Amino acid sequence: MVTIDTTDAERLAGWWAARLGARVTETHGGWYVVLAGGGLPALLAFQKVDDPTHGKNKLHLDLVTDDLETAVDELVGAGAAVVERREAGFAWVTLTDPDGNEFCVSAHEHSAVPLEA
Repeated sequence: MVTIDTTDAERLAGWWAARLGARVTETHGGWYVVLAGGGLPALLAFQKVDDPTHGKNKLHLDLVTDDLETAVDELVGAGAAVVERREAGFAWVTLTDPDGNEFCVSAHEHSAVPLEA
């Protein structure tokens, strides 16, 4: 399981569930919310904390899509923010979720979690 700190576990879990086609499987009173299914290779959890870590994450999700620009537009429309567009043999975009956690979306098919189509 990968766990992400947040000040609002239910809200952020719902945001990621909608992006990944996953479902909430546990809520624990809203302080610890678990997602499963969709394209997730492991469980994804959101833990409510009073003081989340600020700055660049040491761990982040890499997602893959068939249409990078459409996926980025949809993510930004849903509340993500673009950090940087990159290219190194394949294109990818680094974004942040509504809590500022960085993740990447790539058009290159490599070991990554697929975005919900």
